Amino acid sequence: MKLLRDVVLEITWSDNIQHQIPLEALRKSCPCASCREKRISEHTKKPSPDDALQVLSLAETVPLRIESMQPVGNYAYSIRFSDGHDTGIFTLEFLRKLGDIVAGESSENE
Repeated sequence: MKLLRDVVLEITWSDNIQHQIPLEALRKSCPCASCREKRISEHTKKPSPDDALQVLSLAETVPLRIESMQPVGNYAYSIRFSDGHDTGIFTLEFLRKLGDIVAGESSENE
């Protein structure tokens, strides 16, 4: 695994399949409980006038980066993002599926 220009995580799998996962997609797909709950509530929540103008934190105004990646056993990585989020455990199976999804989306756009 390596970072390309700090915007893409490139993974070369043992079967020589290569995936380039944009960091934004990686962060938005975080599998931790709080991120899953947030995604569910965003899909079911009805818009209100208070939602019209979102105030961004300082971390949200700068380009997203991976600050560190630590292996979790032989099956996953813990990733710390520049926005301070670090509770997601990204299994290799999850990263492979996400890479397949991203690769499918990019081939549809070509």
